[in-house]
Parts: sequence; structure tokens; C-alpha cells
Amino acid sequence: MTLSTIKPTKQDHQVAKLAALATVLSLIEFFLPSPIPGVKPGIANIITLYALIKFNFHVAFWVSIIRVLVTSILVGSFLNPTFFLSLTGALFSLGILFLTKNLYGKCFGLLSLSLVASIFHIIGQFIIVRIWIIPHDGIYNLLPLFLLSAFLFGLVNGIIVYRVLQQKPSKYNVK
Repeated sequence: MTLSTIKPTKQDHQVAKLAALATVLSLIEFFLPSPIPGVKPGIANIITLYALIKFNFHVAFWVSIIRVLVTSILVGSFLNPTFFLSLTGALFSLGILFLTKNLYGKCFGLLSLSLVASIFHIIGQFIIVRIWIIPHDGIYNLLPLFLLSAFLFGLVNGIIVYRVLQQKPSKYNVK
């Protein structure tokens, strides 16, 4: 029997680094108080958007999915409703990014990608909430508030990614 060796690629290392950073940001956000239950700034999504723009959709996809899985395990929410809300939001966000990634630079800029990803994240979560957690149409009364927060945080996160991408590499950057 021969031993097979797995050789991680440079892209695998990049995914691991970005997923670790996204997980740390997600953990920080988890412990921050929220003035409105369920409203969070989504700072880990900054890393997903960065990965999409700097690398490609494949890297962004794995960064987002690994972040959701690892964070849910670390905070003890794996396979509970919070996990499914996070996963569904991430999948909806990734879905719209996949559909619009080829329009980047033509019809969509960085801010518009961030905005649609943030808004679709909330839409995905609302579908799960409506179907599973609060199966009542009254939940839609909260949708405008959540969409407004998604818009604001999507705008802020997009601006942060834009500013990060504008930075010139420093001679002190760790590779």
C-alpha cells in the first residue's frame, strides 16, 4: 500500500488565512452587544468580499462557508437555528455574488456588490425565520428595519473593502 500525500496549493493557503481572519472577525462580532436582536454589522463579510475581488468566487465561497462552520462550532451553535440562519444568509449572499461577479466593473462596482450581498443575506435569513422560527406573516413588519440595516452595513463594509484594496503593499507585509 502506498501512502498518498496531499499537497496544499497556494490558493488553499490563501483560503485558510482568509477563513481564519473571517472567523476571528465573526467571533468578535458575536460578543458585541446588539441594540436590536438579530442586527449585526457582518464584519466577517468584509473578508468574503475582499476574497471575491482580490482572488475569485471559489476562494470567496470557501472562506464564507468555512467561517460559518468554524464559528458555529466555536460558539456552540452548530446545527441550531442560529447556524442555519447564518448558513442561509451566507448562501444567499454567495448566490447573488456568483450571479453578479461577471458584471463587476461593467454594471456593478464594489459598493453595489456589497449592498446586494448584504441585502440578499437578510432575505435568506428572513426566509428561514418565516418558514421555521416564526411562521407568521407578522415577521414581515420587521423586514424594512432589517433591510435598512443591511443597506447601511453593506455600504460601510463595501467602503472598508474599497479602502483596503487601495492600500499599497508594505515592505512589512507577512506573506
